[in-house]
Amino acid sequence: MEYQIMKADMAQDDEKHYLGHVTFTLAGHQSQYEITLFSKNGKEWDYSLNFAGDSGIEEEFLKADELLEEDDDLFDALVDAAMDSMEQ
Repeated sequence: MEYQIMKADMAQDDEKHYLGHVTFTLAGHQSQYEITLFSKNGKEWDYSLNFAGDSGIEEEFLKADELLEEDDDLFDALVDAAMDSMEQ
């Protein structure tokens, strides 16, 4: 699935846990999404998906969430974009 990353950020807290956000679009979807990423060690990630801005079409949101679960390349690209923002 084609995607475009609009913005990304990542930070570490005092306990060295990672917390990041990536705003992105998916081809054929009307809305932008924001994924919030959390990891205690930078290897295993929990996430929460939301619409970025106004709510959109629920069916598209559910497809986006399913895609994140199934498409490791997409998920890894979003994590990488957030991690790369720390290095700048």
